Amino acid sequence: MRKKIIVVAVSSWYIFNFRLNLILHLKAQGYDVIAVAPIDSYSMRFEAQGIPYVPIAVDEKGTNPIKDGLLIVRFVQLFLKLKPDCILSYTPKCNIYASLVAGGLGIPIINNISGLGSAFIRENLTTKIVEWLYTVSLRKSAKVFFQNQDDSSLFIARRLVKPVRTEILPGSGVEVNRFTPASTTTAKSHFVFLMVGRMLSYKGVAEFVAASRLLKQQYPDIQCQLLGFLDCKNSSAITTAQMQEWVDEGIVEYLGVSDCVVKFLRNADCVVLPSYYREGVPRSLLEAASVGKPIITTDTVGCRDVVDEGVNGFLCKPRNVGDLKAKMEKMLLLSQPERLQMGLNGREKILKNFDEKIVIERYMKALEYLQNPPA
Repeated sequence: MRKKIIVVAVSSWYIFNFRLNLILHLKAQGYDVIAVAPIDSYSMRFEAQGIPYVPIAVDEKGTNPIKDGLLIVRFVQLFLKLKPDCILSYTPKCNIYASLVAGGLGIPIINNISGLGSAFIRENLTTKIVEWLYTVSLRKSAKVFFQNQDDSSLFIARRLVKPVRTEILPGSGVEVNRFTPASTTTAKSHFVFLMVGRMLSYKGVAEFVAASRLLKQQYPDIQCQLLGFLDCKNSSAITTAQMQEWVDEGIVEYLGVSDCVVKFLRNADCVVLPSYYREGVPRSLLEAASVGKPIITTDTVGCRDVVDEGVNGFLCKPRNVGDLKAKMEKMLLLSQPERLQMGLNGREKILKNFDEKIVIERYMKALEYLQNPPA
């Protein structure tokens, strides 16, 4: 009898963009896989891939206990109806509430802690509440994957999870056969800095704009581009009005949103992510390095895992416009062969340590362990 797996997250966009290849691999190995997430513009894409989809309402960033209580009820109803053999959970709300319900129903669940987010940027009462929720919800998890050593160590040190149940993944991995360096290089008249990601304050968007403003005063011909969602359902989201103000000032070019990020990465000379968010391992940096681009990012949790200083990029201090500008200028002044070598070094690092196949293999081993535990 075919085993049934539920993959659950707070957006269909997340599952489709970050977990599609894992789902397809599970299907090829004989599993029945169901995607469970709120409805968005990506929800209908599962059908074309032969993946059943079940919608569920999740207030992703809300802190209303009544709404969270209703989410628990919805998970109970859903899991009792679908009767999964295992649940793969992603994103904080699902890692907490789906785990609570799965534990109560005796359903094995594998969590993926892909960064700790804004709750752990500044330690406060919210942090304590989130820690307590994780402690309660993860106590029965079969496996808890982390994307970097810092997050794993923090959870273990604060006794939020048992060490024996933890394992570290190389981020979400990257599809190295899709994110490849350009086959040919074309001469460009302008140096391009590119930042890719959700347009959130915590991602360092304002710092990137400020550093770009300073750099363009010395090097007016450079291009500084931003690619990613605006007006996200997040209190730190950059608004359309703010972005337009920066564009009108002539500092940055906003590229909108694209399902073909690779072409923008290939067009860039350097990819920048000045994030001070508690990242897992930023997918945008993995994709940039896989395409063979040198990168600049902050010396913070998750981000630093992708950069070997001076080898495939530079690290800058978080929330420090002056240091970010200095590192961007340092990259700009390198010779083209030096930047090319940095890019090649980054590509080699990705192939060795961050191939998506590594992540998929770890998941298969975890599922095999659940089905055939040692005597």
